[in-house]
Amino acid sequence: MKRTALVTGASSGIGRATAAALAARGYRVFGTSRHPDTLAPAQRAADVEYLPLDLGSEESVEALAARLPDVDVLVNNAGESQSGPFEELPGDALRRLFQVNVLGPVRLSQLVLPGMRERGYGRVVMVGSMLASFPLAYRSSYVATKAALKGFSNGARHEFSPFGVWLTTVEPGSINTGISERRTRYTTPDSPHRRDFETMLAALDRNHHAGVSPERVAQTVVRAIEAPRPKPLYAVGSNAPVVFTLRRLLPATLVEKAVQRRHGLRR
Repeated sequence: MKRTALVTGASSGIGRATAAALAARGYRVFGTSRHPDTLAPAQRAADVEYLPLDLGSEESVEALAARLPDVDVLVNNAGESQSGPFEELPGDALRRLFQVNVLGPVRLSQLVLPGMRERGYGRVVMVGSMLASFPLAYRSSYVATKAALKGFSNGARHEFSPFGVWLTTVEPGSINTGISERRTRYTTPDSPHRRDFETMLAALDRNHHAGVSPERVAQTVVRAIEAPRPKPLYAVGSNAPVVFTLRRLLPATLVEKAVQRRHGLRR
């Protein structure tokens, strides 16, 4: 039976690569973009039908669900990246980030899960970030949203697995997707954090440019989808097998220090 998949944020990066990979494997694939009518041919994955979705709008999420057929696979990939010193993050920017990165994907999942449960099959993949497992200074808001997504997935998977529906999280490390150019940054002109903040951003950008391809992440997403019993967590990039092993073996404070030093923060 041909499965139907919905991939959010399918006009670039991991989303487009995942949509293309699923279409190539015979899935009927719907991809989302805020403005699909304006997408250039190079932004569209082959054999993918594009629909409008703005996760910042509750109405847009509800409208998308109303247009969809039965969805067997949901890949919650779309989101925004944000950086800034904790004390300087604007409240309105935080609220938008949580709407786009957490509340929107959670609501979309709520809208498709009942049908999955009734049909006895479903997969929901939350595309998170290894920063949720290895938090980084000046990325606290982004870390918090990705940790929240993983928390929803880890808790809800035990509610749905008896019905043949599995939720899982894929945590990419440094991925060369160009997201660094789209990251929102917040800091005040006279911030006492400015030097360290700029140091961290420069290191983050270098790591992303040297990161693995979106296609490699898409392979991991597909592997999670097609596993008979998907694991709670899949990680890819940034030497994930090694660093997660070290995380289990080393003291938490040592792991914390290593993460900060990898991004030029030594104080």
